Amino acid sequence: MSKRSRSRSLWPLLLIGIGGLLLLGAFGWYYFFANPSPLAEESVNEPSQPYPEVERISPAEAKAAFEAGLAVFVDVRDSEAYAQRHIPGALLIPLSEVPERLGELDPNAWIITYCT
Repeated sequence: MSKRSRSRSLWPLLLIGIGGLLLLGAFGWYYFFANPSPLAEESVNEPSQPYPEVERISPAEAKAAFEAGLAVFVDVRDSEAYAQRHIPGALLIPLSEVPERLGELDPNAWIITYCT
């Protein structure tokens, strides 16, 4: 058998080997990048809303409560933002001060915080 015929007979094997490596690489890529790890899904907890245990109301409900005087509005931004614009009559209690200033709020009142 000559060198030329031997090299021709190796081409099909070489092409099959390269094809197999490409398929293996494609499956590997799919496994690692297209399928997220179940462990990663369990460890990442991103709720759709922060503090899901806090009751939410719609802007329309807040507006109705404001117009009827049924709620106390608390702006939790800093004083500079409050000075620029705020709901008339809203109390300014910056978020960092809320724990110390909770006593200023009536526990029986409907308290609506905004800009949280």
